[in-house]
Amino acid sequence: MISIILAALVPIFFVLLLGYSAGKWRVVDNKNVAQLNAVVMRYAIPASLFAATATTPRQAMLAQWPIVVILGGAMMVVYPLWFFLQRNVLKRSLAESAVQTLSVSLPNYAAAGLPVVAALLGPNQIVPVAVAIATGALLPSPITLALLELSAAKSGTQGGHGQGPIRHAITHALTRPIVLAPIAGTLCSLLGLELPAVAIASFRLIGQAAGGMALFVTGLILSAQQFRLRWNVVLAAVTTNILQPLIAFGIASLLTAPREILQVAVLMAALPSGFFGILFGSSYGHSSEDAGSAVIASTLASMFTLAVAIAWLYG
Repeated sequence: MISIILAALVPIFFVLLLGYSAGKWRVVDNKNVAQLNAVVMRYAIPASLFAATATTPRQAMLAQWPIVVILGGAMMVVYPLWFFLQRNVLKRSLAESAVQTLSVSLPNYAAAGLPVVAALLGPNQIVPVAVAIATGALLPSPITLALLELSAAKSGTQGGHGQGPIRHAITHALTRPIVLAPIAGTLCSLLGLELPAVAIASFRLIGQAAGGMALFVTGLILSAQQFRLRWNVVLAAVTTNILQPLIAFGIASLLTAPREILQVAVLMAALPSGFFGILFGSSYGHSSEDAGSAVIASTLASMFTLAVAIAWLYG
């Protein structure tokens, strides 16, 4: 079990550290990562997810529905609770509350999920990652975008849209390649469409860069964040790394989900905080020190919490 945990986690944190050190030592610019992030989020990860879902047999794809319920339920339990704490108890601004809430409730499925699941289950078993990313993109992400739109509209800053924040947020979320790719691949699977082998090989070629590039970019983004260890940051890491996987385990138990579904769903819920909140906030001109600190704290803590989760689930 120790060798399995090391094989799954050491490469991940090695690449994270490479990206972090490259940013800290200014080998790579960690202030302007938009282009690198575009390569990862618009090309590499979508191509990998499309190839994985499009080549999955129909029955195997239909068997993934509990993952949507488990992860969606866990995220949507944490989301309103954390937003209420920030907005109503701590009296944070609407934008700050939204950015923090997405950072806490949405695990790093895209960057950490791919390599962890591939290391444990094999590179051809990443369909649950695609399902998790699509679930996160369709549930908490549009809500956060809508809140940021409302904040921008109230403050009169650039970014508010006259067509309505809710509709714009949903449209913005649904048209992202990282959402469209797994949806298109799922449709191919459910309809029984067999794509040419050369097409799948082409998508897989660019998709091979997904896991490593995503982790490297995550390290770059973290290297640019200011870290302040406050009680709010500690509570955020505990919520993401411990409370959310326990909620996912409870939902999976209520569903009496098959063991292999329970294992991968709880493992995905145990991943550290994602950086979508930071990126969304940046696009609206809002920088959150607590959100950046929470992502760093959650990522560092996941060296231990993920090891415990893997030992618990697969021991």
